[in-house]
Amino acid sequence: QVHLVESGGGLVQPGESLRLSCAASGMTFSDYAMGWFHQVPGKDRAFVAAISWTGGSTVYADSVKGRFTISRDNAKNTVYLQMSSLSSEDTAVYYCAADPQGGKNPAKYDYWGQGTQVTVSS
Repeated sequence: QVHLVESGGGLVQPGESLRLSCAASGMTFSDYAMGWFHQVPGKDRAFVAAISWTGGSTVYADSVKGRFTISRDNAKNTVYLQMSSLSSEDTAVYYCAADPQGGKNPAKYDYWGQGTQVTVSS
């Protein structure tokens, strides 16, 4: 059974940084592209970043380009999201997801974590 467990969320001030982690189990991690999505109450889940099986290809939402970095460590079955220059607009629940193909469409992803809350506030 596949499990994705996010960690690293919390409360930070505007301008600060945070690193999210997502540990995978029950799957051959290197066979899956991984994505990060976020969701605020009343809105659909939105794409943040995705990374290919090997980590050689990444894609970002325009709103996070230059501020967020997605990476993965296949030896540790873990994907990361390094977030910097955070603003209140980044406040959301952040989810990691796995799919053999990946991409920006959340409907394509097979497996999801439970989410971790990120709150940016002074």
